[in-house]
Amino acid sequence: MFAVNTDGTGFTNLHSFTGGSDGAAPFAGLILSGNTLYGTTEDGGNGYGTVFKVNTDGTGFTNLYSFNGGSDGYRTVAGLILSGNTLYGTTEYGGSSGAGTVFAINPDGTSFTTLHSFTGGSDGYRMGAGLILSGNTLYGTASGGGSSGQGTVFSLSLPPPSLHIALTGNQSVLFWSASATNYILQSTTNLASPNWVTASDAVPVIAFTVTNTSPARFFRLQ
Repeated sequence: MFAVNTDGTGFTNLHSFTGGSDGAAPFAGLILSGNTLYGTTEDGGNGYGTVFKVNTDGTGFTNLYSFNGGSDGYRTVAGLILSGNTLYGTTEYGGSSGAGTVFAINPDGTSFTTLHSFTGGSDGYRMGAGLILSGNTLYGTASGGGSSGQGTVFSLSLPPPSLHIALTGNQSVLFWSASATNYILQSTTNLASPNWVTASDAVPVIAFTVTNTSPARFFRLQ
């Protein structure tokens, strides 16, 4: 990984991959969030590729995840996308049918999740390109499979966030995932004939505190 000024000066080698735990063969480009770069490698780690992060000055290189070549997939040749507090990516191989996966992982390396395992049939296989996210739906392409065996364009709806509640004295705290950046909290006092109003002042938040007073209020994420 390198950095260079737009006039060609100041070339800096930020990281030289060793082919070990840090990964090898970083085919995809990087994404930038704040002062942190995120990327993937096709090889290295456990031998099946990695997800990593590094500061823009080359410090703080961290292997966030090493693929195992099983249900999680392997050979990540496409770049990542970041939405809220979640990174999304694809693998060419692995998964339940060996045809590749769509995965999600937090920027700190926690909560790795296989969102979809391709079957190699109508859904396609070998995801060599990255994803795009619109609303709550991921879109991407597969180079093989489909009705003619020539690849597919696919969409994948992300699971909606769960709304949780915790009691603290005479107050209730409602909270949900920080990755649910497209959602707002709404409330109503009547489920039979609901008039939903925005409880979070139309600003996406991840926690909301209400005093437990009458009448009862019902909440939803919309």
